[in-house]
This record gives sequence, C-alpha cells and structure tokens, in this order.
Amino acid sequence: MEKIVSLCKRRGFIFQSSEIYGGLNGCWDYGPLGTELKRNLKDFWWRRMVLERDDVVGMDGSILMNRQVWVASGHEGTFTDPMVDCRNCRSRFRADQLPEKNGRKRCTVCGSYDLTEPRAFNLMFKTYVGATEDESTVTYLRPETAQAIFVQFKNILEVSRKKLPFGIAQVGKAFRNEINPRNFTFRSREFEQMELEYFCRPEQGLELLEYWLKERLKFYSDIGIASDLLHLHKIPTEECAHYSKGTYDIEFRFPFGVQELEGVAYRTDYDLTQHQRASGKSLEYFDEETKQHFIPHVVEPSAGVDRTVLALICAAFDEEQVTDEKGKAETRTLLRFHPRIAPIKCGIFPLLKNNERLVRQAREIVDLLRSHMMVFYDESGAIGRRYRRQDEAGTPFGVTVDFDTIGENGPAGEGTVTIRERDSMKQQRVALAEIKPFLLERIQ
Repeated sequence: MEKIVSLCKRRGFIFQSSEIYGGLNGCWDYGPLGTELKRNLKDFWWRRMVLERDDVVGMDGSILMNRQVWVASGHEGTFTDPMVDCRNCRSRFRADQLPEKNGRKRCTVCGSYDLTEPRAFNLMFKTYVGATEDESTVTYLRPETAQAIFVQFKNILEVSRKKLPFGIAQVGKAFRNEINPRNFTFRSREFEQMELEYFCRPEQGLELLEYWLKERLKFYSDIGIASDLLHLHKIPTEECAHYSKGTYDIEFRFPFGVQELEGVAYRTDYDLTQHQRASGKSLEYFDEETKQHFIPHVVEPSAGVDRTVLALICAAFDEEQVTDEKGKAETRTLLRFHPRIAPIKCGIFPLLKNNERLVRQAREIVDLLRSHMMVFYDESGAIGRRYRRQDEAGTPFGVTVDFDTIGENGPAGEGTVTIRERDSMKQQRVALAEIKPFLLERIQ
C-alpha cells in the first residue's frame, strides 16, 4: 500500500488536500491523472446505467436540502457511530472498529485499555442557511445522494413518463464527518457516490435485487477488476437495516483487507413512505392498467466513486523485472488499467526531439487523436524512459515516430509508426491512416 500511495502522489493521481498547510485529515485532491481516471469511471457508469438503457433517467440533486428531509429519512436522529476516546494518548476511534483482547477493547495507537464509554456521534456536517445561526436555519451537507432522488420521485415520474419498473440515477458529492478516516482515500469525509434507485412493484423487489447484483458484478469485470479480487457478502437478515428485505455487499481485496465497494439493497417502500408521511404530499404511483394506487418499492445499487478509483489503482498496480536497452535488469512499475478506463489512452513520441520532420509528424498524430481520446506528447529523454513514465501512468499504448516513418530507412516502412502495447511491451508497425481506428477499437 505504501508503494501505491507513493505512486499516486508521484504521478499525479491523488494529493493530500491543503498539503502545504499540513493537510486536512480525510480530505483528498485529485491531480491530472486521478481526475481523468475518476471521470472515465463515472462516464462509463453513466453509460451503462443510463445511456444504454431505456428504463433509467438521470438527475443531479443539490447538496443542501430542507432539514426536514433528514428528519423524515431518519438521518438526523439515528445517523451515528459509537465514538470512544483513549484517556492515555487522547486518540479517537469508532468503538466498533477497535480490536478486543481478553474481552476488552484496546487503543490501536498506544495499546491502552483506558477508554471512555461509547457515545453517539452524528456523522452529518451541520451548517446554517441564511444570515442567522440558530435552530431555525439548521441543515446538513448531504450524507448520501439517495434522498434527493426520493423527494423528487413524483416530479421525475411525471416529466419522464416512465412506467414501473424504472430507475433514477445520480452521481454526486456526499459528506460524512468520519470519526477516524483511514486507509488512504477509502474512508474520507468528502466523497462521491454513484447511485441508482430502481422503482418497482412490491412483488418484483427480490427478483430485481438479484438482477442488479449480476449487472453490477458485470460492470466491475468490464472496467478491468478481476473476479478473484471481488468478494460477495450477503448480509444476514438480522444485520440488515430495518427497512431492507435483502442486501449484498460487493467487496474488494485491498492491500489493507477486504472492504466494501458497493451495496445492492432492496429498500422496500420505506423511503417514499417516510417522505409522504412527513411532507403530506402523495408519492404514490398510479398503474393505468390495474387502476391501483400504491407506493413503489426500490432496489438500490450504491457505489463509491473514490473507493472504486482506489480499487482500480490497487488492481492495476504491478512490478516486474525487465531488461533495458543496454541489457541491464531493472524493475518496471506499471498500472495495468483496462484501456477504456485508463487516464491517458496513448503516448506520442518522436524518436528525436531535434529532428524537425519527426516532431512535425508526431504533432500531426497528436492533432489527429486529441478530439477522440486523451493523449500525451513526450519528446524528452531516451525512448525507453518515456515508455516507463507512461507505464507508471497506466497508458495502454505508445506511438513512436521514427526514421522509418519519414522514409529515411527506405520506402518499406515509410508512412508507418511503431505502436507499443503496455502490458506485453510488444510492438507492431501500423500505417499512419490506421492509427486512429486501431486505437479506437481497443479503448471502447
């Protein structure tokens, strides 16, 4: 994990937020490569969940909502973790995450058993709306994106003209005042969620729970996370939330242990019922065929963007021994991202930076590809070093413009370039006119 964290900073994936001021615990900034990786993940999720389906529409809810939303949902009263302090070193922890020895919980920092009694800690960030700061202006930064979907259910139903079953998808920021953020970006105070609320008839709920579980497992396969790194955990009935009739956790084998990536839960009609009761506004669905009014049930696949980005980096990270151009053994560090998710799709390299014809041709290839994919132009250093830099960035392909390209080695290779594949390091000659279709076929 230390190597992964170091690579993330060195290559510009993830930085500590406010680093020059000592940072802010549990908050992270994404650099150029991290931003592209994150965007590719969200775009592909949206493509699969919304664009390629006719039964799902999207929305983008506000981070701030009326306080009564959180009262009705139960968050204001129950969204808490048990918190304890160590009297010896003054460290603070979630009580349910402390290890036990001989039936007693102990501090993971100093080993002391002298802990305070657990007390409830509300995870929501409180803020005030307006000029005064009193109870009448209190609200919260949303701890999840789902509630915005529930409170807008009727509006979206009317404008989209969908019939059950159908879903509403959303990608957005959420905030939780974690007691003890840890494991790099895995547990943060500010994060993004990719959530779908899929509304259905009561009798369809359990069947759709299994359907969406399969869909979500396929998604992870399609972004390059191998099945042997995933673990499926069916939550025992007695451990499910009181409103759930079935929940699965899709977990990933991180270097620090197996942890949840996504929950797929059958939430019944709990949320819509709560908001209908609290607001006094009908959130019922009218079935024109059966002439019935009822509150739909919902199945919710909810994934963390930041956790999935971290899983992608961990799954892709690799080190191997290779031989350089001079025959010397060295360690090659690389990220084996699936091409569709890689931040940079292709590196473009003129063999020499002081040869005008090589540079001009390389620049023309950059212009050809730029509107179709993220590319990176690099003319600095030996070609082997340039390959290694792109290997660390996870770039799946490298295009080298050499003397064959410009015809200086005879007509046989004129008008062709070398395309290098990251994982195998194999190279092949491809005609200039074929570069774009060659790459586009492989990054979709």
